[in-house]
Amino acid sequence: MKNLGLVALAAGFLSACGNRRDEVVQDFGAEGFYERGFEAMEAGNYVGAVQYFLQLEARYPFANDTRQAQLDLIYLYWRSQQPEAAIDAAEEFERENPTHARVDYCLYMKGLVYFDEAPNILERLFNVDLTVRPPKDTLRAFSTFQELIRRFPDSRYVEDAGKRMVFLRNRLAAYENHVAQYYIDRGAYVAAVNRAKYALEHYPGAPELETTLELMATAYEQLGMMDLSADARRVRSESFGEATATAQR
Repeated sequence: MKNLGLVALAAGFLSACGNRRDEVVQDFGAEGFYERGFEAMEAGNYVGAVQYFLQLEARYPFANDTRQAQLDLIYLYWRSQQPEAAIDAAEEFERENPTHARVDYCLYMKGLVYFDEAPNILERLFNVDLTVRPPKDTLRAFSTFQELIRRFPDSRYVEDAGKRMVFLRNRLAAYENHVAQYYIDRGAYVAAVNRAKYALEHYPGAPELETTLELMATAYEQLGMMDLSADARRVRSESFGEATATAQR
């Protein structure tokens, strides 16, 4: 009797699983698929929401609900830590709907995905200095937010994108400083000056430029260009304060 009970329990479980699978593939209509996907998304069931939205996209590719589901998929992939899928979904939506009113959202989410490509668990565990790593995703995030602001200056996402760009700008300037210091340590002073110039031209307003100007002054000094070295330190003092410049010299 005990074995029969286990068999019955297993059969019931398999039957329930089969019913859930059938529910996913049966046709709820475009609105029904979207409603179920939205409810799953609101409940934090991102995997279930993706399944409903993909079914909607496959069955009703031209429905208005499908367009919204495609936008929601970008968010769902991002929240479920699938950055490549989120980027692909955003780029596909923009490619297929270049004049859609929500293209600004696609750009914003792309920038957010790149922005969130933060240090992995090993980097956090061992306190890796991220300024020494080529900031590929940082540059992509910066460029994407920059494109958003240029193309859609009235977008609701511009304010947040601008705030994130302040952080990204400083991160990029910090990397240029690392490279400039690398060149100085190896006696490549012209290369160091060029990296410092690049940072000054491309990342105006970044706090890291205080260090950039000091590196530039040092490189010019080593090249025997004392006037240019003095100019760099003068600009640093005028931009960041004489007290700070003197303390760090």
